Amino acid sequence: MHRRSFLTALAGFAAIGSHTAKAASLAQDTQPFSKVTLIEEARALARNPYVAPDMVPQEWRDLTYDQYKSIWFKNDEALWKNTNTPYRVDFFHPGLYFEHSVQIYSVEDGMAKHFRFDFNLFDKTDKVPDLPVEDGLGYSGFRLRTEIEEPGIFQEFMVMQGASYFRAIAMGQHYGLSARGLALNTADPKGEEFPDFTKFWIERPAEGEVEIVIHALLNGPSVAGIYSFVITPGASTVMDVSAHIFARKELDHIGLGPLTSMFLFDETNRARFDDFRPAVHDSDGLLVQNGAGESLWRALANPKNLQVSSFVDDGPKGFGLMQRPRKFSDFADLEAAYHKRPGLWVEPGENWGKGSVTLVEIPADREIYDNIVAYWRPRSPIPAGGEHKFTYRLSWGDEPDALKPVTRVINTRMGKRFLGGYIATIDFADDDVIPDDLESITLHISANTGTVSDGVLQRNPETGGVRLAFTFDPKAARSMGMRAQLMHEGHSISEVWLYRWTA
Repeated sequence: MHRRSFLTALAGFAAIGSHTAKAASLAQDTQPFSKVTLIEEARALARNPYVAPDMVPQEWRDLTYDQYKSIWFKNDEALWKNTNTPYRVDFFHPGLYFEHSVQIYSVEDGMAKHFRFDFNLFDKTDKVPDLPVEDGLGYSGFRLRTEIEEPGIFQEFMVMQGASYFRAIAMGQHYGLSARGLALNTADPKGEEFPDFTKFWIERPAEGEVEIVIHALLNGPSVAGIYSFVITPGASTVMDVSAHIFARKELDHIGLGPLTSMFLFDETNRARFDDFRPAVHDSDGLLVQNGAGESLWRALANPKNLQVSSFVDDGPKGFGLMQRPRKFSDFADLEAAYHKRPGLWVEPGENWGKGSVTLVEIPADREIYDNIVAYWRPRSPIPAGGEHKFTYRLSWGDEPDALKPVTRVINTRMGKRFLGGYIATIDFADDDVIPDDLESITLHISANTGTVSDGVLQRNPETGGVRLAFTFDPKAARSMGMRAQLMHEGHSISEVWLYRWTA
């Protein structure tokens, strides 16, 4: 399936329905459970040639979008419903874009119970044709709910569905960007590979537990592995992830902690879109805190041609895709509520060594396309037959506190000048690190080609912060990388602003 079609399906189905499954009739095939056994299963998989998973029956794949939405779990039943377990699990049926099913197990007292597909747990309308239920048919994924804001009200906060994709939200937010287990050959001429989470083991939390633990088996043509997620929802939904992967083939273009989002337009490219809204995006920038202690803000772009940017680093502190505009008026969209989309921060659990934070920006003309990818690309490949263990933390919600006190970039605007060239304005947040005397601030503005002006720094009466404005002219260049930073007494007092302008 084409990348865009696949990601569009994920965006469309992440929040479909609000219905659930009956535990009693699903639990079957009990077997002993241990993490060691899971790792050995993944190791054994990788030692053998890859076998693609069976497709679900053709009748399920032939469902239309409306027919797919016309099947849902029954409202009043869920895994662990009417128990003291603080979580509920709802399952999604397969079909349409989800051509492969997954197998799901519940883990309790050291035993794993397999849940077979049961169509009796779903309601449907008369739009849905007769569908076969063959032995081995599973679900396409699941969603988690818990009491986040009010006792007795179990709110949805996470979905795992499609390849190795998953998404989550913090309290009061709407679904936006996604994460996935592993990125392979993204934007590579040899073609991107999407390994799948094919099995899930969900550990039943005890009464009063604030965390829930999920294990997932990853399998694809080039790699197999086990991922474990320790998940804590709330004001920020936090996932501690540990992964142990085994390479069938040399993994020379691998992405750890990969994120996928959407950026259509904002004040940098507003003129390209005839739209009533001032901006449309799930994320507006890539934030990087590198091993050298710098805080980088790379404003996102929607180029007319595919572009890949690499931020070389050694021992990154973290990176993530953020959504900084938080007012309704920033988007003026009552349905999409883009101002409520989460940011997602990736924090390595150990030193990831040398490599680069990689940003892929794919041309898009509609907001249904997830066209932004960010991940950590290690410098050294993983050889065929090799293995790699790594850990990281994912934080969904507001962005993390900076590792050093610097003012943040809160907006970027661009447009043509009537005298030729372009003008860029960068708004920085109101922050105590900005001295009262703006004349004492040194402006560092540079570009890899073309020309840039010295820049002007002024107070912004609406934000309370400062605005840096400068002009640039790419001359004959078709692309131009720019960098800007505020310095005071030899120290950085702002994030390093980065942008890649393209003709």
